[in-house]
Amino acid sequence: MWIDDFRLKKLKVRTWDYMIPFDKFREECGVVAVYAHPEAETLAYLGLHALQHRGQESAGIVTSNGLTLNTHKAMGLVADIFTEETLARLRGTLAIGHTRYSTAGDSALLNAQPIMVQSNKGMMALAHNGNLVNALEIRHRLEAQGSIFQTSSDTEVLVHLIALSKEHTLPEAMADALRRVEGAFSLVMISPDRIFAARDPRGFRPLAMGRMPALAGEKQDTIVFASETCAFDLIGATYERDVRPGELIVVGPEGITSRIYATPATQSSCIFEHVYFSRPDSMVFGRPVQDSREELGRQLARESPADADIVVPVPDSGVTAAMGYASESGIPFRFGLIRNHYVGRTFIEPRQSVRDFGVKLKLNPVRSILEGKRVVLIDDSIVRGTTSRKIVRMIRSAGAKEVHMRISCPPTISPCFYGVDTPSKKELIAANKSVEEIREFIGAESLAYLSLEGMKKACGDGEKTTYCTACYTGVYPTNWVDVEEIQPATVRR
Repeated sequence: MWIDDFRLKKLKVRTWDYMIPFDKFREECGVVAVYAHPEAETLAYLGLHALQHRGQESAGIVTSNGLTLNTHKAMGLVADIFTEETLARLRGTLAIGHTRYSTAGDSALLNAQPIMVQSNKGMMALAHNGNLVNALEIRHRLEAQGSIFQTSSDTEVLVHLIALSKEHTLPEAMADALRRVEGAFSLVMISPDRIFAARDPRGFRPLAMGRMPALAGEKQDTIVFASETCAFDLIGATYERDVRPGELIVVGPEGITSRIYATPATQSSCIFEHVYFSRPDSMVFGRPVQDSREELGRQLARESPADADIVVPVPDSGVTAAMGYASESGIPFRFGLIRNHYVGRTFIEPRQSVRDFGVKLKLNPVRSILEGKRVVLIDDSIVRGTTSRKIVRMIRSAGAKEVHMRISCPPTISPCFYGVDTPSKKELIAANKSVEEIREFIGAESLAYLSLEGMKKACGDGEKTTYCTACYTGVYPTNWVDVEEIQPATVRR
C-alpha cells in the first residue's frame, strides 16, 4: 500500500471514492484467516463482513483444499463480491481474506488482495494491513536485480522477498523477509497446508488469534486470525490472545508453532484504533474499545465542561464518547442527528443546488430535540474541518441556540505513514490554524479537544501497550519519508 516513485514527486491527496464528502480518515484494511474447517471459505467471508468498516474498496479470499490454492477478488463490498456460487468454487479447509482501502497505491483490481504467487517456495498468498515505509527502496533494488512487479502495492515487496530468500523452508523464508521490511504490518499468509500470521515488531496494527472447538468427526480445533475480535463473535470463535509484536505464528499439520523473528522494539500501537477505527464491540491491543471510547468522553467532560442542555453525538463515530461525556457531565444524551445508513457509492444530485447536500444525505437533524437547546456536539476528530462546519450549520438551522463542539482526541497535525490514509499536512486544519481559528471556521460557540495525556490515559497507555501518537505530535517511531518535501524528517529511534 505504498506509492510508486513516478507518482511520488507529484503526490496528490486522493479524492474520496465515495461521493459523500464526510471529512474522516479512511479506514485501513482488514485481514482474516481460518485453519482446519470444512467451510473455511464461508467463515472467511463472514469474518470479512464483520471487518467491512476497515475497507470498502475491494475484497478477496484465497482458499486451500490441501493441494492447491484458489482465489476470488473484486472491487466493491464483501456482500456484493461473494455469492453462494462464488464461495462454492472456493471450497476449502484453509482460507485467508482481505478487505481493502488503499492507503497508497492505486485503487484498482490489480492491487486487490490477497496477492497469490507460485514461487520456488511453492504456492502462497499473502494479505496485509499496514504500510511498509522502506518498500520503495526495496522495490528499486529488486527491480535492478531483475524482479518484475505486477502491482503498485507495497505488499508485493514482501512476496518477492519471501520468494528470493535463501532460506529453504517457507516459515524461515517468511521470517527472513519480515526482518528486511520496516513499518506497520499485520499479515496472514496461506500455503496449501499452512496458515501464517505475523505482526511487525512495534505492533502498529492489531491482529488477534481465536479458536473454535473441533467439529464432530474432526481431529483439530479450528484456529482463526482477524484484525478485530468482532469477526470472532460472528463466526462463534473464542478470542485467545493477540499475535505479539514481532511474532510469527505458523499453524499446520504439526499444530501451532510460534517464534519471535525480530529484535523487540518499543511498542507503538495505533491509538486511533481506539479513538475511531475499530468497532466498539472489539477487543483491540488487549483492551475493549468500548471502554476506551467511553473513558475518552468522560475525560473530555472533565477537561472541557460546557454549560449546555443536551449532549449530541455525530453518528456513528461520536456516539460512544458522547455517552461517556453525558455520564460524566450529567447533561442528557440525545440523538439529535440521525444517520442514513443506506447511502450508496453514488447519488443523483438535484440540478438546483442544495446547500450542504452531501452531508444532508447522510445526516438529518431532529428539530424537536435541538430547537432552543444549547448543544454539546461530540465527534472523534476534525480533519479538514469542512464537514464539522456543515454539521454545526445544520444544527443551527434546526433551531439550536448554541453549539459547543468537543473532540475526543487531540488536534491532528501530521499525516500517518503506517497504514491510515490521511491528508497532507497542508490540508489538516489543526496543522495550520489555532483552536480559536478552527472554532471560528466551523462556527461553534466553543471548541475543545481532548489533551494528549487525557487520551493516552483513557486508552490505558502503558498498562498493556504503549501507543503511537505521531498524528498528534509529529514524532514518528520509525524512519520515514516526508512525501510533501521529499526529504527525511525527524524521527524517534
